[in-house]
Amino acid sequence: MIHTDTDRFVAFESIENGRELGGLAMRDGRKIQHNRLVRSGHLARASDGDVAMLKGRFGTSHVFDFRFDAETRDAEDRRMEGVCYTRLSTLPKAFVEGFTSGRADTARVKSTDFVELLTTYAFHPQAQEASRRLYPAIVMDSASQRLYGEFLRGVLQAPGGVLWHCSQGKDRAGWATAFVLGALGADRRTIVEDFDLSNKFYAPIVEKLSARVVEKGGGKPELEFIHSMVGVSTANFEQALDLIGERYGSLTSYIERALGMTAGEQEQLREKYLTQ
Repeated sequence: MIHTDTDRFVAFESIENGRELGGLAMRDGRKIQHNRLVRSGHLARASDGDVAMLKGRFGTSHVFDFRFDAETRDAEDRRMEGVCYTRLSTLPKAFVEGFTSGRADTARVKSTDFVELLTTYAFHPQAQEASRRLYPAIVMDSASQRLYGEFLRGVLQAPGGVLWHCSQGKDRAGWATAFVLGALGADRRTIVEDFDLSNKFYAPIVEKLSARVVEKGGGKPELEFIHSMVGVSTANFEQALDLIGERYGSLTSYIERALGMTAGEQEQLREKYLTQ
């Protein structure tokens, strides 16, 4: 069981990077209700205790999974009775094809030395560039926008608690959280700080992999790749937020114009999940 000094992290037994949004303050002074909205890594290894927590404490009625087919092939979410599951593969098609084209080699190396795989990729300029392009691609891809809009309307319509995840609960789930927080009225600092918390959860493995990269002669580009692939690149995240601001004026406008969630629906979301 993983414990942290951040009270929004959820001490699941077998689910990575779980945390709830309850207690976060919005610009209008209201706060997100506790035990309603949860983000995490995948649920394939969820224990009986995890299921009990999700159904009991969080009253989970709906799970949104942002992974693509190859990711779920050997790691399907554990099913919970009475819970609706929706898969929305929000990674742009070009990135999915890039990941799946090397899936056989990845699977082979993963079973023997995943550390070696990532430290090798860290020295590939193409991999470094792909990691830098990921967030702008996610937020500007029309298919991703449509699916994130579907997700937001699902959060609005859910009869109980909602959990959303990708594989590690950091990038695609992180953007989903940014959109939820933006629609609920969070300021930029709150959104960025929540996104950055994934670095706290994954710090031990980032440190381990970074040490291996340094041993192999790696420098700043290689270390940035490790940080973005195992943790999150908060700098890249903020640059993508800036891009949204440049193209759409604000995150709120982006949620309405690109994701298709109207101002009225955003207000309904606030009435549903915020409290004084």
